[in-house]
Amino acid sequence: MQALNQTHRKDFYMKYIIDRLEEGLAICETELRKRISVPVSHLPKEVKEGDVLREEEGRFFLDSEETDKRRREMKKKLMDLFE
Repeated sequence: MQALNQTHRKDFYMKYIIDRLEEGLAICETELRKRISVPVSHLPKEVKEGDVLREEEGRFFLDSEETDKRRREMKKKLMDLFE
């Protein structure tokens, strides 16, 4: 796992999915399927496993719309397995 260290641009942001929370760290998967660890203290207080985060200029934001979209897609895939 690598620590977060990005070159930041105003028009650029990365998305991360929180895989799990453990020992004060959020273990996240990047869009490129790499795993990174981010201190929970750097994240919004309400985050939980499965949430989608946006990182812009070194700050993390909960992307509620993307999180909801992803949860709906996962639920549909699960339902399709049992049809």
